[in-house]
Amino acid sequence: MISFVATPIGNLKDITLRALEALRAADIIFCEDTRHTIKLLSAYEIRKPLFACHKFNEREAAEKILSAAREGKAVCVVSDAGMPVISDPGNVVCRVLREAGEPYTVLPGANAALSALVLSALPADRFLFVGFLPRRAAERRALLARYENIRETLLIHSAPQDVDEDVAALYAAWGDRPACAVREITKLHEESIPFTLAEGLPGEKRGEYVLVVGGALERERDWSALSVRDHVLSYLREGLDKKEAVKRTARDRGVAKNEIYREVLDL
Repeated sequence: MISFVATPIGNLKDITLRALEALRAADIIFCEDTRHTIKLLSAYEIRKPLFACHKFNEREAAEKILSAAREGKAVCVVSDAGMPVISDPGNVVCRVLREAGEPYTVLPGANAALSALVLSALPADRFLFVGFLPRRAAERRALLARYENIRETLLIHSAPQDVDEDVAALYAAWGDRPACAVREITKLHEESIPFTLAEGLPGEKRGEYVLVVGGALERERDWSALSVRDHVLSYLREGLDKKEAVKRTARDRGVAKNEIYREVLDL
């Protein structure tokens, strides 16, 4: 069996009993960085053959994982911290296994984004995980434009050397919003720092960050300048499905939904 195993994001005690059981039973372990994973295994006196599975060799590693599983070996896949696949290597492996019809399972555990959401005290009933922003400015602007009108709280990973640039990009794309920078989660110097995008995040930047940013405020709009078709399209671009887009358009314009549907049958 192949197991994708979540590992601690800081405090080594945050590993689960199931994770330890799986790692001890594994014949081989594929990890993002062998030097990092060996520290975790050594803390629990686990000694296993380690093989690299990172973004530069993931396709090759996936074939090795598949081959090992078909030989009857127990395989664990881990990343440096948290859940494999989520902003970490592993997704290519999952696709290869799915296409090959090879079963695999996941052992859940620590998660930086969800922990940061709790620590931020921003609305958590609905949220959207954005992950790391692209480093190229044009790609970053295009991505952020897609989320401009999202009303849910947004979760963004950021490396310490990128935090100031990322916050400035968020402000340029979305304007001022409440935010919270969470760092060193589960570690001795854990911090949760509320700020606004306009003022930026003060102080020296150390450790990996999760930026938790408030969603867009619902604004009153003058829909009369838009055609029915463009009105519906504006909601589709926000990520709504057609049914909900039509429903909101009808509400905004004070007409029956059937009238809107007739205008956008071809969408």
